[in-house]
Amino acid sequence: MSTKARKGPPRPAPTERLAPPAEARASGPGIRFRLDFHDQCSVGIGKISLLEAIARTGSLSQAARDIGMSYRRAWLLIDSMNAEFDTRVISATVGGSGGGGAQLTPFGSELIQAYRNLEARIAPLAVEHMSDVATHVAGPRGNSAAAGSQSRGRLSRTLKQSQTAPGQRGVRS
Repeated sequence: MSTKARKGPPRPAPTERLAPPAEARASGPGIRFRLDFHDQCSVGIGKISLLEAIARTGSLSQAARDIGMSYRRAWLLIDSMNAEFDTRVISATVGGSGGGGAQLTPFGSELIQAYRNLEARIAPLAVEHMSDVATHVAGPRGNSAAAGSQSRGRLSRTLKQSQTAPGQRGVRS
């Protein structure tokens, strides 16, 4: 294991990396989507986040680390996008005395921009059409926002107890 100190700002926690911004979740349901161009060609938040991280860092390995992805997974995603589209999404240089690097191609930048533009148009629709449904979503510990509902854990215990004969704790009748 390397003991080199990491340069730059601290990385976000894994659960924060691909989550929608807190302000988007607070105002209504968030949205995550994937575009399927055909059976073997799709683009979703993971690939877009990886491309954005490459644009930020100039390095595939650093981009992968920053978003909590293995280098192998990142390389496979980039390789698949380069194979699925007729235009490459990144151009990479092999390491050496000056070090290697990766940068977005104009098509890679166009792909990010198109995805983010679509996301910006879909998000208000999700809020408009799903806000009423969102009020019925259970909270982080299974507590529903709906009045009078039981938590999942308490309901589960209640069901188990109703299936247990009196005096036979934990044994189903």
